[in-house]
Amino acid sequence: MRACDKGESKKLHPVSVLWNSLWIAFSMYSRIPVPQVEWREEGMKYALCFFPLVGAVMGAVMAGFCLLAEKMNLSIMAFGCIGTALPLIVTGGIHMDGFLDVADARSSCQTRERKLEILKDPHTGAFAIIKCSVYILLYAGFLCELGADAGEAGVMAKRCYGAGGIYVLERALSGWSVVSFPKAKKEGLAKAFSTGAHRRAVQICMAGWGSGAAVFLMWTQGILAGGMMVAAALAVFGWYFHMSGKEFGGITGDLAGYFLQMCELVMFGVMAAFR
Repeated sequence: MRACDKGESKKLHPVSVLWNSLWIAFSMYSRIPVPQVEWREEGMKYALCFFPLVGAVMGAVMAGFCLLAEKMNLSIMAFGCIGTALPLIVTGGIHMDGFLDVADARSSCQTRERKLEILKDPHTGAFAIIKCSVYILLYAGFLCELGADAGEAGVMAKRCYGAGGIYVLERALSGWSVVSFPKAKKEGLAKAFSTGAHRRAVQICMAGWGSGAAVFLMWTQGILAGGMMVAAALAVFGWYFHMSGKEFGGITGDLAGYFLQMCELVMFGVMAAFR
């Protein structure tokens, strides 16, 4: 797949532009089989608008798994381990890759310039492995906690639906940051998507997706639990803005992935605390 020059082909119909944007988003941010399309300039403008939809699909997959696990009376450990693996399988680990790179860079305690170099290094360091292991253990632990009383009718279903709100909200915030936050580099994935995006349209879409996800979380989890999950996500978002600017001079694609993984973990932790 490659970007087309303006004169290479006729301009797409507005509906075709949206379809192109949709498939670009899914092919970039998931491993869900979708039609292969050219990464056209028109499609890149609105690709980020469909980023949270990937989260909605992943939420549906997780909900289906949770309901199946309840029907099959799956053990708590199996539920936690499989539930932890599912998001990585659906996304292909693209965001976890960013988490590992940033974990290495932040743990190096080097200068800003050296940290940016580490982000580009294809090798994985010891700190990334250690932090990934801790992350996976915490994630699985939170899911096990959520599945601890899965025998209660209807309880597990509500939590499963809430997972969709988590996946959508974190992507809405991450997508908003890509077009709104300062960039640490003049090249890279975040810069490419930011430059090609219709900034105002993406911001409005992300605000809509985020607001919908927040309402959905409070509807499925209750005002208190859902509100605390939204508050936790916003707190992580604020920390992400401060940390990225202070340590890297702005965001990169890796940092956007790092935020998404951290936000997801924190929200599941809050959900488990209110189970």
